Amino acid sequence: MTSPNKKSTPSPLSGLVVGAVGVVYGDIGTSPLYAFRESVGAAISQHGSIDAESLIGITSLVIWALMLIVTIKYVILVLRADNHGEGGILSLMTLALSGVKDTRYARLFPILLSLGMAGAALFYGDAIITPAISVLSAVEGLELVTDSLAPFVIPIAVGIIIALFMMQCRGTEKIARFFGPTMVIWFIVLAIGGIIHIQDSPAIWKAFNPYHATHFLLHHGHTSLVILGAVFLTATGAEALYADLGHFGKTPIRLAWFILVMPTLMLNYLGQGALIMANPQTASDPFFLLYPEWALLPMVILATVATIIASQAVISGAFSMTRQATQLNLLPRFYVRYTSHTHSGQIYMPKVNWMLLAGVLLLIALFRNSANLASAYGIAVTGTMVITAMLLLVVMRFCWKWNFLLATAIVAPLLCIDLVFFGANCTKILHGGYLPLLLSGILILMMSTWWRGSAELHSQTHMHHYTLDVMIKNIAQYKPKRVLGTAVYLTSDSRYAPSALIQNLKHNQILHNHNILLTLCFEQSPYVPDHERIRAESIDKDFMRVYIHFGYMESPNLTRSLALLRNLDIKLDLMNTTFFISRRNIVPSANFGMPVWRDRIFIAMYESASDAAEYFHIPSSRVVELGVQMTV
Repeated sequence: MTSPNKKSTPSPLSGLVVGAVGVVYGDIGTSPLYAFRESVGAAISQHGSIDAESLIGITSLVIWALMLIVTIKYVILVLRADNHGEGGILSLMTLALSGVKDTRYARLFPILLSLGMAGAALFYGDAIITPAISVLSAVEGLELVTDSLAPFVIPIAVGIIIALFMMQCRGTEKIARFFGPTMVIWFIVLAIGGIIHIQDSPAIWKAFNPYHATHFLLHHGHTSLVILGAVFLTATGAEALYADLGHFGKTPIRLAWFILVMPTLMLNYLGQGALIMANPQTASDPFFLLYPEWALLPMVILATVATIIASQAVISGAFSMTRQATQLNLLPRFYVRYTSHTHSGQIYMPKVNWMLLAGVLLLIALFRNSANLASAYGIAVTGTMVITAMLLLVVMRFCWKWNFLLATAIVAPLLCIDLVFFGANCTKILHGGYLPLLLSGILILMMSTWWRGSAELHSQTHMHHYTLDVMIKNIAQYKPKRVLGTAVYLTSDSRYAPSALIQNLKHNQILHNHNILLTLCFEQSPYVPDHERIRAESIDKDFMRVYIHFGYMESPNLTRSLALLRNLDIKLDLMNTTFFISRRNIVPSANFGMPVWRDRIFIAMYESASDAAEYFHIPSSRVVELGVQMTV
């Protein structure tokens, strides 16, 4: 079984570059809709107006935010930190964990794990805010076409978002073919809009001189922090460069940035700055006012399509993040449905989808417009970037074996920049920034509760179970009745007798002729090749241990994986095989483990997990569940 994530024949580089433009850069590509407007708006709200020098300073901040955060940190540095070709905050965490595992710094494990949880939680905040702010900012362009459409902005945005989430179950395989070409057109149009107006105020070219950015920060005191929080919106979506590494590879992502995305974004921001410098009244919505009146409606339509693409990318990212978190035991099992026959990365998770939709609609109801949402947006993204920088330092030191001083000299300035932007966005906490922090706090609590509760449950399971050696001796002594066929018992630790086996012997007093103790091993690499997927060892004439290995980007399919036993000259007839699964009834206890209130959270999460047979792709007609009551 070859991994369906990998194509059998490589795609042409040009195709991968266009694909990267459509998927990777959708989020950052729609930032011009609102980012510059919010930056200038923040300055005007503080001083009542804005002069040419300040406009050049803000534009310079935008240019250098793209240069330092996106280009140097992500495109050049972070993309190097690939975990067997995969990226994302959880991939970076697993790299960091593997780097310190066998060193005297292994005590950093809980800290690195906590950072990974926090980064994943903040990503979910990003996944909820991005569709809301992107679609709203695009549809708000209708107000410039005619004032009579203003009352319909929110209903139209809500309708688009609901349709987008309802279409997730159908998959993105077909529509994804249009993502790349559409976004290429979008970026070209961005550049055209900027070029048209740069000549209005050629002095805007001074923005490439970092002196103007530094001068602005030094001479505007507290105001500069508020404006920095808005400026950072231009770099939102940078995390997608790393998260989508496995889909396109480093080279296409880098080429797309340097050849198309970065130049067109900078031209557009320069054009917006020049337009406002020449005509300050356009500061209310400089993006759409870059274009002539006859082009407003086509631009609104194109912007809406672009924001849908950006939203689709982050929704798909949330699905992938959830699957990774499940495999790394940070979340319970979620039902996964594949929407493509060729790309296992294209998945649909119903529970996650509807929870995201509820979150997006709640945000729209609370904030009503993209300007208000901008206050909540930056904290989620800057928080994730701070965590990325911290984990990157660990990876550079322990995985790449760089000298500590060299690694620190490179990462420390970037981390300082991230912290400055994070601090700037913290000024918005009372104006909506509390929402992603609150959401992230809830998710971190849930992930840490699941991690700790699972460990406690594992401990309790072993406390009351026999070792396998003892069980085999008891079977030899009491000789239970034999039945034909093969029994497969799922167990997390093959040293102990599975509870389903104990219950089967205790209540049914039978033993199958052949018994397989099956353990699933989830690795800290994204994929496991078929020749390393399965191994088996005979215990005695009645029992055999089988280990099946899966990467955290793979969904476990036991039926397909067990077929690989034939490569080991082991015959297994699934029609004469019964899978035994333990069904635990968990009750809270104040005597040990977590506080009772956290026990109840864990139990609720445990009961909401997808059915094991469905999750592991076991034929339901071949499954027997045996229950046992446990406390945590």
